[in-house]
Amino acid sequence: MTNHSEAAGTSGNGDISGHDGRGEGSERGGHGEDRAGGGADGAGRGAVGVPCAEHQVTLRTPAELADALPYLLGYRPEDSIVLVALHDRDGRGRFGGRARLGIPGSADDWPAVAEQLAQGLVKGSERRGAPVESMVAFLCQDPEDGESGQEVMGRLRPLAQLLRTACGALDVPVVEALCISDNRWWSYVCPSEECCPSGGTPMGLPGTSVLAAAATYAGLQVRGSLRELRARLSPWETAAALEQESALNAVSMALIPRILDDESRADVADQTLELADRLMRRFADAPPMSGTLPADLRDDELLAHDEAATLILGLQDRTTRDRAAEWMEGDEAGPALRLWRALARRCVGAYGEHAAAPLTLAGWVAWSSGDELEAREALAMALGADPGYLFARLLHQACNEGLDPESIRRCLRKERADRGGAVAGSEAGVSSAPRAGADGPSGHTTKPSTRTTPRRRRRTRSTGSPGSSHPSRRSAGPGGGTRRPRPAAEGSIAAEERGRVGDSTGSASRSRRGAGCRESRGDT
Repeated sequence: MTNHSEAAGTSGNGDISGHDGRGEGSERGGHGEDRAGGGADGAGRGAVGVPCAEHQVTLRTPAELADALPYLLGYRPEDSIVLVALHDRDGRGRFGGRARLGIPGSADDWPAVAEQLAQGLVKGSERRGAPVESMVAFLCQDPEDGESGQEVMGRLRPLAQLLRTACGALDVPVVEALCISDNRWWSYVCPSEECCPSGGTPMGLPGTSVLAAAATYAGLQVRGSLRELRARLSPWETAAALEQESALNAVSMALIPRILDDESRADVADQTLELADRLMRRFADAPPMSGTLPADLRDDELLAHDEAATLILGLQDRTTRDRAAEWMEGDEAGPALRLWRALARRCVGAYGEHAAAPLTLAGWVAWSSGDELEAREALAMALGADPGYLFARLLHQACNEGLDPESIRRCLRKERADRGGAVAGSEAGVSSAPRAGADGPSGHTTKPSTRTTPRRRRRTRSTGSPGSSHPSRRSAGPGGGTRRPRPAAEGSIAAEERGRVGDSTGSASRSRRGAGCRESRGDT
């Protein structure tokens, strides 16, 4: 299975799913095991069965395959190359892993993309004991200005041929290759004008296919387009972005020196997590809203500029981020995911790289909650913001490999319990000491202790208001305010566990076993 750097090296947005029919949650629209029935005929056709709950839907034509694509992925792909593996079983087949990459803008990159996408899916399937017998390929791209869908199909024909050649070199034939553009589809495999006319065939109305009906009956739905999913995690492009950037500038002047100072770092961590906890309760108490856009707008209104700036900068510290990752399940997961999304939208202007932390947390909570679709996209966007962000890279690789997030959850639960036990023991020690004004063992009056160890200190406001002075971007923190602070924090148990999860996914990662997350490559 290819990793993020391979998948996004040329396109910047890639994901590969590889559960090979074992059930892939939201990445596949929540389907169970996808099956393909029958062999392909000379025109590249086969009877493909897709089960929805107890019902199996058989797909026999390119039109039905084109209509099925959003249900195979869980969303409508845009500007995408999609490969779908087919496996044989007793003379019948089944759908397996899916791989998607953005279509590179330069045709010079197409050969490398075709080769790495085919190899990633084929070899990843083989490692999981599910060899690929054949492939179905999709090219999805809407026309540019003045271009028709048929012209898109013609322009992408060399890419389709490269995919067929790359798969053929691995002894895996592409039995069908479709172009979907301008709400029409074309087949690169079928030469017949009768069933696959050169002018294309209109797509069916959304929700009217047999598969759509079966999916609706099973309670499954397509999550919209990939563009709509990314919009929930992308920085603002409105006038409010200027106010948010001003707040980030003001807060960074006060907060970054405290994060970099060993004596005050713990205080900043406590204050950051206390603020995050308070905001999560605020989000949880807000009345529910229908629709993703209204819900996101409401969450944005619940979060002040200085609060967002304080959290964004505070989460740049790795140990603080690791503690925030403990809000990953139960009643905490929903408000936490909403908060991390809202923070990612606030990483505007010169602070785009800072989005790696909230995007990674959003991806982790989504993955922990079973939403692999949003998890992959959030983690890919985190790596787009900072390609070297180790936490995102390990999680993205583990998610793509289909690993169980429970191993990470167990580690984070243990850290949380250990920290709670240490605090409880410390508080017990304080409470057992003689009280102020009481007689000590020798009859002397004991002075009140000046040292306490509360679990969280009260937050001391050190932020500037959006209306305060607006320093330049280059004066906003170390390196001109365009880079995150990088305190040399010690690796945590959770970081070591994430290193082990990542190390199990490939030979490149195995070479870092035991040290991958402990080294401070700047992932803070």
